[in-house]
Parts: sequence; structure tokens; C-alpha cells
Amino acid sequence: MLTFRSGYFWAGVGVLLVEIIIARYVHDALIRPYFGDMLAVVLVYCFLRSVLKAGVLPLAGLALLVACAVEAGQYFHLLRWLGLQHSALARVVLGTAFSWLDLLTYAAGVAAILGAEKLRAADGEPASSPF
Repeated sequence: MLTFRSGYFWAGVGVLLVEIIIARYVHDALIRPYFGDMLAVVLVYCFLRSVLKAGVLPLAGLALLVACAVEAGQYFHLLRWLGLQHSALARVVLGTAFSWLDLLTYAAGVAAILGAEKLRAADGEPASSPF
């Protein structure tokens, strides 16, 4: 069940760097809130895929589940319940404001994952089917 896929790990590191750049330097109403949320699902997927030996669909579903759980935590004010509402790191990682639209951006992230994996498989990547 456990494995290590360095390509997915380094892709995850790359996505994390893009997320940090977006969080630090982009202060708009489109890229940061929506593209950033979409990339968050890709980030979780890359790190899951780097260590778990499972197919694309189960891991994309798990990444979506993690994102939705974080969003549910925002809805129920989890940071306040945990006493972390003043922690800058917790606020960045777990977010502070619930939005139904965020759930759609997470779904867009899963669509991007599935599209990228389909392209990767079509380019003759290793024989094991990701689906």
C-alpha cells in the first residue's frame, strides 16, 4: 500500500511553491481564491500519490474528500473549537471562511487531475493503468 513516487513528490513540491507564491504575492479576486483552491486539491493529490499505491480515481476522490473536510471545518468554525483562531499558520492551512463556490473549485481541481493523468497515460507512461 505504501510506495514512493518521486515524480509526484516533486510535482507536489512545485505546486506547493506556486501556492506559496500565490498566497504571498497575489491579492486579487480570482487567482488567489479560486485557482489557489483548485491547486490545493492538486497539491494533496500529488502528495498522496507520491506515498500511496492506489489508482488515480481513489486518490483523486480522497484529495477531494480532504478538501471538503477542510471546508466543512470552516463551516463549523473548527479553528475556534480548537483554539487556533489566532494562529496565522492554522488560518492559512485550514482557512477561515466557508464558501459553496470553493466546493466547485475543488471539483475543478479533481477534473484537472483526471485530465492530466489521462494525458500522462496517453503519452506512454508506465503500463499500470492509473484508473
